Amino acid sequence: MFKHVLVPTDGSKLSEAAAFMAVELAKSVGAKITGITVSRPFRASTADFVMPQDAEEAYNAECMKQAAVSLEFVANAAKSSGVPFEVVHVFGDQPYASIIDAANRKGCDAICMASHGRKGMSALVLGSETVKVLTHSKIPVLVSR
Repeated sequence: MFKHVLVPTDGSKLSEAAAFMAVELAKSVGAKITGITVSRPFRASTADFVMPQDAEEAYNAECMKQAAVSLEFVANAAKSSGVPFEVVHVFGDQPYASIIDAANRKGCDAICMASHGRKGMSALVLGSETVKVLTHSKIPVLVSR
């Protein structure tokens, strides 16, 4: 069945539930997991004289700190269940594309992720990284709600 499951996380309770589900799936089939979180790159549209010198470094450091917290949850869930794992933090303009790219680079044969379950206008306006992954992924995607 599955040998390597990618687990995207944004640190939300829904992502944590999906991570638990992914760990249980991996444990039941003898697979390993890779946890991933994607941060959007620093963007600033201001004059250089207004921008603090270390704004980008401070932003990146904060992203790395938040990613470590999100990924620590996945790592702890895997560790406590005896499932082999690794964690990855990447920066990308389009999180869904970064998730799919990581799955391909890491040789994953499934993606297990959460959906916030937005419907109607909020789904159209806010979009959904999960729907984008479902639409563009060539490998199976298991969605937890």
